[in-house]
Amino acid sequence: MTSPTAGSAPDPTPAAGAPASPQAGPSLLEGLRVLDLSTMIAAPLAATLLADYGADVVKVEMPGPGDHVRRFGAQKDGQGLYWKALSRGKRSVSLDLRRPEGRDLLLQWVQQFDVLVENFRPGTLERWGLGPDVLRAANPRLVVLRVTAYGQDGPYAEQPGFGTLAEALAGLASVSGFPDRPPLLPAYPLADIMAGNLGATAVLAALQRRHLTGAGDVVDLAIYEAALKLVEINVVEYQQLGTEHGRTGNRYGPAAPRGSYQCRDGLWIALSGSTQAMAVHVLRTIGGEELVADPRFTTNAERRTHVEELDALISAWCGARDRAEALAGLTAGGCAVGPLESVATMMDNPQVAHRGSIATVEDPDLGPVAMTGVFPRFQEAPTGVGRPGPADVGADTDAVLAHDLGLDAATLAALRADGVTDGPDRGHESIPGAV
Repeated sequence: MTSPTAGSAPDPTPAAGAPASPQAGPSLLEGLRVLDLSTMIAAPLAATLLADYGADVVKVEMPGPGDHVRRFGAQKDGQGLYWKALSRGKRSVSLDLRRPEGRDLLLQWVQQFDVLVENFRPGTLERWGLGPDVLRAANPRLVVLRVTAYGQDGPYAEQPGFGTLAEALAGLASVSGFPDRPPLLPAYPLADIMAGNLGATAVLAALQRRHLTGAGDVVDLAIYEAALKLVEINVVEYQQLGTEHGRTGNRYGPAAPRGSYQCRDGLWIALSGSTQAMAVHVLRTIGGEELVADPRFTTNAERRTHVEELDALISAWCGARDRAEALAGLTAGGCAVGPLESVATMMDNPQVAHRGSIATVEDPDLGPVAMTGVFPRFQEAPTGVGRPGPADVGADTDAVLAHDLGLDAATLAALRADGVTDGPDRGHESIPGAV
């Protein structure tokens, strides 16, 4: 890992409501530098997770519009709300990599980084003269994470793709939803988030190997392969038994009972009886020993055969009680049960509040902004949510390039005038660490 520099991102401030770090000291990824060339969700999330753990992450955006996610989803006062959370802990430098000047700057600059993250369509970096072979010739210790929908090779490789298509290809949508309705695609970027987590894990694995060998690596991550991990149980079952599962709604084929149940006050609970002991607890709580001994429900196989009848009994029991009463009774009976929350009720849930799972971060544009905290917790290492994504494309261009590459004010102004870079003209005197 490279050494921390005066141009590194400021130490993150712990978010309101988050548990205090147990002791001061270096962050988990102290000194690690990451150059994030990517856009949208999957690849940027991998870089964000590294920032959460203390890496200095610099995000490179195209002059003008910048990252597409700035305009993705809900906006407030002209600010993309998801951008604020997804780009937290990163500094923004605007640089046109399509231009020879941008290419040359990047090849000088990449020597100061440990990791580069990109998600251009296969062949794009190569056309710009910035393929992994060129990048690693400039910095042999560099780990390059390449994230695409389908991977760098294969018949689909050059097709445009997003997480939605990855979820479809992986077979995830085909088993989601109810049997009398069309396949259900998630209402959130599930495959992208899976890929972001897997990408960050892969980078850390490659860095561990670099620690042993001194050499970097190129990581080829296909988003659909990340989604495949969610249905691996179906893959092995189909290969061994020829079983192809259909859509079962909220039920889970291998076990019963399992599902969501509405209570008298209109609120919902989630219940799982995935083991024999847990199923017995449910039966005893809603119907006593008579129901436990009912031959329709004595084994998991019988419960699966009679799942409609079992669900009707649980639904009737819950429907006669408000949610608080139903949860109290089932919990007292030893059942695996919990509230099925909306986002609004989840944010007030006592468990979520106790652990500070939702952090509130001060943003200069929007004021307090809620986003997820840094997960998981670490006993020793300090963690905290970084600055929300900056409002301006290239907000940190002058400061970072002056510090990292020694560019003076005249050079920075010329690059900006030529459209190679973008961002506020802060003037040489205001550039922290400028030479």
